[in-house]
Amino acid sequence: MLTVRVGKTKMSRRQNFRKRALLCTLVLVPVVLFITVIQQKYINPFTASSEGSDMSSQTSKTSSKPSAGSCGLQRDCPEDHFSFVILSGAANVMAPKICVKKKLVLGTVLNNAGFGINIVILSGKTGDVIKSGHFDMYGGDVKPLIEFLKSIEKGSVVLMASYDDPSTKLNEEARKLIAELGSSVVQSLGFRDNWVFVGGKGATVKSNFEKYLKNDREKNKYDNWPELIELQGCIPKYLE
Repeated sequence: MLTVRVGKTKMSRRQNFRKRALLCTLVLVPVVLFITVIQQKYINPFTASSEGSDMSSQTSKTSSKPSAGSCGLQRDCPEDHFSFVILSGAANVMAPKICVKKKLVLGTVLNNAGFGINIVILSGKTGDVIKSGHFDMYGGDVKPLIEFLKSIEKGSVVLMASYDDPSTKLNEEARKLIAELGSSVVQSLGFRDNWVFVGGKGATVKSNFEKYLKNDREKNKYDNWPELIELQGCIPKYLE
């Protein structure tokens, strides 16, 4: 009799344990599934839905900045034109960048960009780079810039971008030489103004490719400097 009673007690305990285990499983499984769904929906938006995934991907690509050696997106140009992109410097931190035919031709990774005025000279017929240079207009001398501008041959395309300060040492002779390339604003260029420009030697009209931001502390994005500016387009090939 004693043995039978002990057996029943053990069986009863096992049955109770199994019931509790089953009950816990029935309660925990829905909770785990609910937490998983919430995490997928709110913590990882890329798997929420196909539409949400596309939107998140586009936002990520748009907000990411191009690398120092990247030219970013450029428009396709007609056969008798070549494409360009110019980014001015940002404050005294990020140097300017110039791309031609979807290829970087001036920038920090090429070690050919610097403070002041950055210039790239192209063949007007092919768009190939002839030479480039950067000229410090705050602590440097304007004479090398003047000599560089005078050496530009007729039929050449000239691309310019400012970085930090493009104007302190810029005298009337240098301003006149740049104006002759088609610039409309070089005569007004002031301390730490931001400026990008495309012109040509032998141009008879003012260039349509020029942007300018005045250094205005109340409007500046970077305290003592205006925000970075970008200019891109298609340059017609030079025809004699």
